[in-house]
Amino acid sequence: MIRVLIVDDQVIVCEGLKVVLEASPTIRVVGMAHDGAKAVESVQRLEPDLVLMDLKMPGMNGAQATAAIRRVAPALPVLVLTTYDDDEWILDAVRAGAAGYLLKDSRREDLVAAIEGTVAGRTHVDPSVAGRVFAFLREGPPARGALAATFSEREREVLRLLASGLTNAAIADRLALAEGTVRNHVTAILAKLGVADRAQATAIAWRDGLVGPSRAEE
Repeated sequence: MIRVLIVDDQVIVCEGLKVVLEASPTIRVVGMAHDGAKAVESVQRLEPDLVLMDLKMPGMNGAQATAAIRRVAPALPVLVLTTYDDDEWILDAVRAGAAGYLLKDSRREDLVAAIEGTVAGRTHVDPSVAGRVFAFLREGPPARGALAATFSEREREVLRLLASGLTNAAIADRLALAEGTVRNHVTAILAKLGVADRAQATAIAWRDGLVGPSRAEE
């Protein structure tokens, strides 16, 4: 039996997916979460075999939640199920470590097969987005300028302070933000850089010129 955690900010979608999935004798829905932070907490509490993840959610979005889940449970596969097929969402999910990417108009049998296949170690990508995923894998991460352009001004500020060695609490104090807000920004930064921790983010930021002595030490 495959234990699935459904993550979607729309309660009715979660309930509908539960009915659809539990019609299969191989799947049991063990929980539902309606935002990214709750998803991370639920993963640690429920220990599912797979997370079925929406992307656009308030607070911590699905890509950010995927990156956070990969840090606390590296072997747990996250299968994206979303209505969004634009490049930014797709690439954010891939960088965050998603094991597959499906659209919500997928047939029930295709969704069940994707869940079973993902748990077995296979990768399932919706045909309508597969070309862009493979193009990204062939071409690699964006060049320095393109990568820098993906960060908001606030994320750049947080990255500069992170790279200078400040804790989340210290960054929050410096920028007059809530510590939880800083934590969400750090999660987004790690997802965009495609790394698992602050040390890797700092190394890439310095290597690629995303921060520099005059800015990180301001």
